[in-house]
Parts: sequence; C-alpha cells; structure tokens
Amino acid sequence: MQNPIHLEISRRNLLISSAASAAVAGAATGQVAAQEARDSMQFMSKVTLTVNGESRSLDVDNRTTLLDALREHLHLTGTKKGCDHGQCGACTVMVDGRRVNSCLSLAVMHEGDQVTTIEGLGKPGALHPMQAAFVKHDGFQCGYCTPGQICSSVAVLEEIRANVPSHVTGDLMTQTAVTPAEIRERMSGNICRCGAYSNIIDAIVEAAGTKT
Repeated sequence: MQNPIHLEISRRNLLISSAASAAVAGAATGQVAAQEARDSMQFMSKVTLTVNGESRSLDVDNRTTLLDALREHLHLTGTKKGCDHGQCGACTVMVDGRRVNSCLSLAVMHEGDQVTTIEGLGKPGALHPMQAAFVKHDGFQCGYCTPGQICSSVAVLEEIRANVPSHVTGDLMTQTAVTPAEIRERMSGNICRCGAYSNIIDAIVEAAGTKT
C-alpha cells in the first residue's frame, strides 16, 4: 500500500494562492463587463441642424466638433481651423445668433440649432455689408482669420444693438455705441497674426452705420 501524500501548505502560500485565484476570476469578470458595456455604447449619433438656412442631417462620431462637421462633413471650408484650442477665433461661427468657437463645441450639442458660417452671410456680387466693409478697408492680409473675424464682427454689432435703444441707428449708433474701444474689447478673442487690427476696426465702425 502506498503511503499517502502529505501536502504542507503554509498560511502565507494559502493566502497568496487564494488572492491570485480571486484576481484571475475578477479580471475575467471585468473583461466581460467591459465588453458588454462597450457593445451597448453608441459611438455615432444623428444630428439635424440648420446651416445657412438649409436643414442638414449628419451621422457623426460623438466626438466630432462642430468645426469638423462643417468642414469635413458639409464641406463648408470657409470656417478655418486655426489653433483648435479656442484661442485664435478663426473658427468662429454664429449659432442662434451668438458667436461660438466651433472647435470647442461638439456637433451633437447643436441638435435643432441655426448655424451661420461665412458662406451664409453673402456671396460674390451680393456681399454682406460687413464683408463689403472689410474689402473696402483692407481688413485682412493673408485672409486666414477673416471668416472668423467677419462672423464675430456681425455678432458683435448685434450684441451692441441689443443694449441700445431701438431709435439709436445709423450714424447715431456709430457715434454713441460702436466705439473703437468697445470693438477692441469685444473682438479680443479674434487674433490676426498679420496685424490688420486698425483696418478691422474701421470696417466694423462703417458697417455699424448700415442696416443689416
């Protein structure tokens, strides 16, 4: 008759073995749970927004910015990608009349919103008064920041108009509300590396006296 095998397991080894078994079981359970959670997540969303007066529906990755939706999905490349960190203003568009740095805003956040880009303000031969003023006063050099500058300028005048009496218009509007200091402060988020700031101010002041 064979002698029985005597197994000597110390308390330390028993604890280590138990912990290892629990870790393996936990890792397996965690992997399954993570897989199930990932499978149930939606990475794509459908968003419908009105861009330059036209209803547009897009299927986008939830991480897609409004800027990339405009440029890559709708091919409206007038809106420029500058710093992509919300510091230069080149990507400025108007959402429901308010200016927005489109690089910092997700497309899925704008379901049902009205978005206006530089393409929606005017066309060759039928320029928006702000566009015409920028041309007249040479409010650009390389032109890269210009779409954001113009969109921001249009919104700035609306911001100012919202805070002045309705009877103050035209030249009186220009003289009393649209001062160079006021414009510089409100336009401080739009950077022009070429340094055309004085011409930009002149363009905005002139456009302020035009009914838009």
